Amino acid sequence: MTVFEMQKEIERLKREKDVCILAHTYQSQAVTEIADFTGDSFALATQATKAPQKSVIMCGVRFMAETVKILSPEKKVYLSAPRAGCPMAEQLSVEEVLAEKKKYPDCAVVAYVNTTAELKAVCDVCVTSSSAVRIVKSLPQKEILFVPDCNLGAYVAEKCPEKTVHLMRGCCPVHAAVKREELLKAKALHPDAAVLVHPECKKEVIELADCVGSTKEIIDYAKASEKREFIVGTEISVCEHLSFDCPDKRFYQLSKGLICADMKLTSLSDVYHLLKCGGEEVELDGALVEKARKCIDKMLTYGK
Repeated sequence: MTVFEMQKEIERLKREKDVCILAHTYQSQAVTEIADFTGDSFALATQATKAPQKSVIMCGVRFMAETVKILSPEKKVYLSAPRAGCPMAEQLSVEEVLAEKKKYPDCAVVAYVNTTAELKAVCDVCVTSSSAVRIVKSLPQKEILFVPDCNLGAYVAEKCPEKTVHLMRGCCPVHAAVKREELLKAKALHPDAAVLVHPECKKEVIELADCVGSTKEIIDYAKASEKREFIVGTEISVCEHLSFDCPDKRFYQLSKGLICADMKLTSLSDVYHLLKCGGEEVELDGALVEKARKCIDKMLTYGK
């Protein structure tokens, strides 16, 4: 079966079985082409609430499927690659966060959406990379405990000098591994290119960027810009998608290390076999869903 033939069969099966397919932007072009919705993780979970289908397949990682289940507990949610986790989401335990919170009794615990459902359940408000600064500024508390990403947390702290932001160990190992020297070499090779990076990168990289933003913000910037060349400092799939969407522009990967192994676990055949034969359903305890949902609901309130 060719890629095109498999894609056509997936399209047929998802209609036949009334399934909505969500694909994170870090998935391959072959996978995003068969998705009903593509985008950042929280945007996908929000789209799932509006989809008429009763079953959802998340082509991404486990915390994303959990977020879909939290927002749509009545739906059946499946993860295309059950082994696909997120190193950052799994770096901190509930016990560690609660112990740290005791040090700052008046703080608001802010959880990046890239966290487990269990961690969201003990935090005060959730944020995305695009809403983090806006939400932290809106919180009434002056002290913030930001988990788990130190680089995004440091970026938020710099943008919110009126707040005292406490950080814990934690990062995206893919974005955090990008070095300033790599960016300088890329700029030397492509001097006319605009630099677009994710705030999960280190400060030394962010300082040299023309645009710092979420995956969607990076994509939107590149599409709207009059520039013709771009150095992209996020997962390698974004370059691939932008090259298809903007064939008249050139996109260069900032680092060859910007590959998320967990995202790459999903293949087109995984989606095909899941639709054809079934797979592991992502299930969460009702009490856990209720607690984690409060954290997300506050994000929606403060993020407006």
